[in-house]
Formats: sequence, C-alpha cells, structure tokens
Amino acid sequence: MSKHKTEKPESFGHWLLQVFILSIIIFGLYLIVFRFFLANETISGPSMQPTFENNDRVIAVRHTKLSRGDIVIFKAPDEPGALYIKRIIGVPGDSIKSKNDVMYINGKPIREPYLTQYKKKLSKGQLYTNNFSLEQLYHVKKVPKDCYFVMGDHRNVSKDSRMIGFINKKDIIGEVKLRYFPFNQVNWF
Repeated sequence: MSKHKTEKPESFGHWLLQVFILSIIIFGLYLIVFRFFLANETISGPSMQPTFENNDRVIAVRHTKLSRGDIVIFKAPDEPGALYIKRIIGVPGDSIKSKNDVMYINGKPIREPYLTQYKKKLSKGQLYTNNFSLEQLYHVKKVPKDCYFVMGDHRNVSKDSRMIGFINKKDIIGEVKLRYFPFNQVNWF
C-alpha cells in the first residue's frame, strides 16, 4: 500500500488573506516609487503648447541630472501649492540673450525646433520671443549656482523665468520623461 499524502484544498479565507497582503505590498511599492523616484502630473494651461496640451498626463523622474532643453516640473514660486512645467533654457553659469527671435546661450545661437509651429503663424517682423538679456531682466550676467532659467514653448503666453525669476534646483520636482495620456500621443522625452 502506497502512502499518498492528500493535500487539502486552500480555503477561500486563506486565499483572500493572500490577496489582501499582496495588494498592500503593491500599493506600498507604488507609494514609495511615486513619492521618491517618479512624479505623475496633469498638464494645465497653454504655456507648453504645442509640446503639451491641457490635460496631458506625464511621468517625471525625480533626482536626475538636468541639462539645457530638459522639460521640468517645479514648484511655482508665485503660487503656493501650484506646479509649473517649463523647458530649461539656461543652466548654472550660462549667459542668456534673446535677440530678433534667436536665443543665444553663452554668445552662441541655439536651435529651438519646438518653436517652429508658432513662429510660422507670426506676421513678418513680429517676434515670438521678445528681446531680453539676463542683464536687462535681473542685472546679472549669468544664471546663478544651483538655479535654472526656464521658459515655456508657447513664449507669448508663458509665465516663466522672464517674469518669475530663476528656478532653484531644490524646487524642481522632476524631469518629464513620458507623456502617457492621451493614449494616441504617448511619447518619450
């Protein structure tokens, strides 16, 4: 006679307890990831059009090395509790000047292909980005240490560093890496 160990079927209560514990673990991991490593935000307003539209959903990575051209989400210096999304134009140590719709960083013109769509709509002689320099705006020659100069892609409606000043590194929530909604416009940045 052979000895066969018969296994008892798992009880519904035991299965429910396992599902509950697994759910708590998954939820805890989600909270940790989005508290310390990622940010999930909704775009509000036209300042980054056409790159982002109102109600687009994005994921930003916290604690990344920031570079010129990166799109960042940061705490609004002029609206407590609000967040802004803008593009980094100048990093610490950069001199910045806009003249006749050309942006100069450290005396050299930079390409801004994300502005082409709106520039095409302007009448001849009309500027999309008004002329300015850091010296005119803030009486400094360069972007200060641990600060960034940011601008929206929709320059003539964007409230950005030209009005609100430099953005301190500690106020930056993260760098936008993914637009996941609307689903037909999913894009990595």
